[in-house]
Amino acid sequence: MTTVRRSPTSIRGLRHILEPAGLLACAAVVLAGCASADKTTNTTTSSKASASTTSTSGMVGMNMGAGTTPTPGSTVTPTIKGIKPVPTQVLASTSWQGMKISADAMTAVPFMVFNGTTWREVKPGPKTSFHLMVTLNDAQTHVPIPYASVWATISKGSRIVYDERLWPMISRYMGPHYGNDVSVPGAGTYKLTLLVSPPVSARHLEYQNVWLRPHRANFTFHWKPVS
Repeated sequence: MTTVRRSPTSIRGLRHILEPAGLLACAAVVLAGCASADKTTNTTTSSKASASTTSTSGMVGMNMGAGTTPTPGSTVTPTIKGIKPVPTQVLASTSWQGMKISADAMTAVPFMVFNGTTWREVKPGPKTSFHLMVTLNDAQTHVPIPYASVWATISKGSRIVYDERLWPMISRYMGPHYGNDVSVPGAGTYKLTLLVSPPVSARHLEYQNVWLRPHRANFTFHWKPVS
């Protein structure tokens, strides 16, 4: 067996390169919000929402804690620690210069926000309808695209019911995404607008000419609360 020896000098040099890059990426995710995006950019063609799924397997995978586990084939939606799982629903999906943008609704559960020093817990309120999860992926390779920012606006008719930045999030089960808890006033048809700011990062050459300006995607979806 051949033993590969790493040069201490090389390791220190690599660390010298990566550590500042990591700090820059973290700062970019926090700061590159709606304020940095031009809300007057062109919109994409609206897409109809896909039908919701009937499986709660995604909710079980979220590991919400001890509680009732759904029996395979059962249509009963259990309550886990007072939280009623919402069947995962694909709200919308589109592409932008080779980036696939997808929005899903799922069960709202507590999550933690870490600012680099301290933790803050965010708990769903009694009126929370679902957790909005937006994923950005390379349309060909399906590799997640980080270091962007996403602002979500939801309206019903002429009334805006949600207008906030989505957190950059990581999850063992859903992977990196952008998300937040959302409250909407009951069943109905809603308009979802996602404002995606360009990824602020170093790029390999295949990405040098794409995603250079903020992009707005408009969708329509139908929401029906879990009874």
